Amino acid sequence: MRRHRTEPRPGWQATVEEQGVIYPLTRLPDGSLRPYWDESAYYSFTLAEVEALEETVAELHEMCLEAAAHIVTHDRFAELGLTDPRLTALIAESWHRRGELPSVYGRFDLCYDGSGPAKLLEYNADTPTSLVEAASAQWFWMEDRFPGLDQWNSLHERLVDAWRRQAPLLPPGAPLHFAHSAADELGEDLMTVAYLRETAEQAGLDTRALPMENIGWDALSGRFVDERYGFIRACFKLYPWEWLTGDRFGPHALDTLDNGGGTGSTLWIEPAWKMLLSNKALLAVLWELHPGHPSLLPAYVDGPRELARTTGYAAKPLLGREGAGITLHEAGAAAAAAVRDEPCCYQQLCPLPDFGGNRTVLGAWVVDGEPAGLGIRESAGPITDEYARFVPHVIDG
Repeated sequence: MRRHRTEPRPGWQATVEEQGVIYPLTRLPDGSLRPYWDESAYYSFTLAEVEALEETVAELHEMCLEAAAHIVTHDRFAELGLTDPRLTALIAESWHRRGELPSVYGRFDLCYDGSGPAKLLEYNADTPTSLVEAASAQWFWMEDRFPGLDQWNSLHERLVDAWRRQAPLLPPGAPLHFAHSAADELGEDLMTVAYLRETAEQAGLDTRALPMENIGWDALSGRFVDERYGFIRACFKLYPWEWLTGDRFGPHALDTLDNGGGTGSTLWIEPAWKMLLSNKALLAVLWELHPGHPSLLPAYVDGPRELARTTGYAAKPLLGREGAGITLHEAGAAAAAAVRDEPCCYQQLCPLPDFGGNRTVLGAWVVDGEPAGLGIRESAGPITDEYARFVPHVIDG
């Protein structure tokens, strides 16, 4: 794994915008603009490195499924902050009937520098983004700049195949709705959903698009409806489950939840059982079930334990996006700072690889349960946050 400097393509901004990355620039707190899509650099991997990463991701995914089964079987929902018995019962039902429910994708965030096994930082299994740049823009960049090389990237083909394979699980005769939140000002959620909709249409599905905020509730029929007053029988949502269940219409979502087999009137994708994998408490369950695993970091939900005096730790809110709320603590930090008031996962401190001042996180994608591709984000600080940059990669050697 190496980082290389290179010249951006002439007109790169217009090029990637045409490819769906309509948010190629990031506005920093001082008001200045900096590329989010950053092709002034790229990373190269050997084929052996990529094959090792694929094996790690496949194993991690299976371990996460095992951990989800453990949480359901042993009723450990409370450790994930899930205390509503009605909600936990529906999550458990969703898990037990997962074979009847479409589940498309997820993204593992890994710490890796080319030496030693990759370490799991977290699993974004419900509403991961950066898909458009990973699946599309970086592939076209490689074809322009390095047409003789390859890339760990079968995302597009696998997404189309996943929709095609899972089409029989969708309600017959009903369109598949694709929903994003209109509160997203950058357009990232909009384009992620638009891209996923495109892959579904290429698989032959009938689709509709609408903002989450425009979903209506028909009190007479007791169903969710779209802007045409058509019933929403199936909906892919780029909207976290914790938001959906906490909204004003959350009780209606639970009342009408289709957990497979026609048990309700609205089937949501990703399914409710993904709440078990998108929660940082999963990291602690994984460590409990697989202590010492080379791709796991010690993690706990009741406090940092020995990490406070040995390695240091990252305190991560159980739910959150783009590094929000994460704090880092060096070994020997004051005891008063050891346990936060909000529910957290305390994970061993794992400094990100530093490539010339660029802190790197690998985003390894899973589609329909199989490793499917790689996206790389860089940050100037130790936490990968909303100001991180996306940098493309190639396989070379």
